[in-house]
Amino acid sequence: MRLIFFKFEIAVLAALLMLGTAEAGAQQVEFDKYFTGGTLRIDCLREGSAQGDTVWVEHWIDRQSEWHGSRTQLLDLFDNGDYRVVMRDAATGHDLYSRGYSNLFREYKDTPEGKTTVKRFQEVLLMPMPKVKVLISLQKRDNVTKKLYDQTVVTFDPDEQELSVVGVPLLVVPYEINGSPSKKLDLAFVMQGFDEDTAYYNSVCRRMAEGFFLNEPFRSHRNDFNLYFVRGEVGVEYNTLGSDRYAMTFNLWQLHDVLGDTPCDHIIIVINNRKYGGGAIYNFYSVSSLHDMAEMVLTHELGHGIGGLADEYVDEDLSYGNLHVNDYEPLEPNITNLKDFDSKWKSLLPEDTPIPTPDCDVPRGENGPLGVYEGAGYASKGVYRPVMHCMMHDYAPFCPVCSKRLTEVIKMYTR
Repeated sequence: MRLIFFKFEIAVLAALLMLGTAEAGAQQVEFDKYFTGGTLRIDCLREGSAQGDTVWVEHWIDRQSEWHGSRTQLLDLFDNGDYRVVMRDAATGHDLYSRGYSNLFREYKDTPEGKTTVKRFQEVLLMPMPKVKVLISLQKRDNVTKKLYDQTVVTFDPDEQELSVVGVPLLVVPYEINGSPSKKLDLAFVMQGFDEDTAYYNSVCRRMAEGFFLNEPFRSHRNDFNLYFVRGEVGVEYNTLGSDRYAMTFNLWQLHDVLGDTPCDHIIIVINNRKYGGGAIYNFYSVSSLHDMAEMVLTHELGHGIGGLADEYVDEDLSYGNLHVNDYEPLEPNITNLKDFDSKWKSLLPEDTPIPTPDCDVPRGENGPLGVYEGAGYASKGVYRPVMHCMMHDYAPFCPVCSKRLTEVIKMYTR
């Protein structure tokens, strides 16, 4: 039986959060001059440990789909993510497309196993299909300076490169379409562990879709999103990297085979399991189970996956508990170690706000006053967050700093 949804009439809220300006401006690229309108998929393998890693292209794939991303915001506006893919015109060296991202290898290398044991990790990069010969740079951040550099550079010539193709997915259902994929932020929900189109499956799809829009700033920007549902097995399992509640997949190529040509600015995997758990990686994918708190877990994980936001809670038992206690400012916009606080939310603070800000008594579920509160990014000391309670801390509403970044990202995809 085919899954059918009835589209809800949507009242778009008028009040918008302050947009601000993206951290890094870039002169954008004329799309039709350099791109065909199709989509290039690159399957990569990254191999290594904490001692170092290498990355290379394993498959070149014609996704046989229209480019679903923005055609005006081709260059990344945010200096976020541990890695970045950059496409350059081979003739001039000019950047044509770029996006930052992170991956599971970044977390693996900080685990006890990752200190010495070499493993391989799949990556998938989607970008507009070029008309011209290009150089594709797989960039990585320097461990000390945190500046991006070209780790691997490969040449792609559309006139010479042989491309594979993937099949069209069989079970894709548009849930809510508000406009052209190139002018909307496209969310592809991949449903793992569901056997048939049953009333239960339909209700879960509705639950997750409507749950996404429960919280700001997503609720006010509902008509900036397109939502699709795809059913398939993609290898998500609990106990990822030794954490019982961390549910992720290492099968990125399989995940994108299941998606086929489905528009997907971001991928959300929903697993048919009621155990608490989930996870997310920036510009990679997000995961949620069907626990009673799934709506909140999903929203929190999308803070990571879409906004590149950091966890604001303390958990020093994690192998990467002191990740942000060092000599450089964290990349994530919602935490600081005060090495370069001017680049964070300092301009949003009321005058005379003490830095750091003493903790105050704020009811659970409310942000409280904007400040610089110690205890964030898993560390109890030396790392600070904007408010006492936030979605990235303990499932309170997103604070003004987090909401600002999420709204900026939504705008980048919908211009």
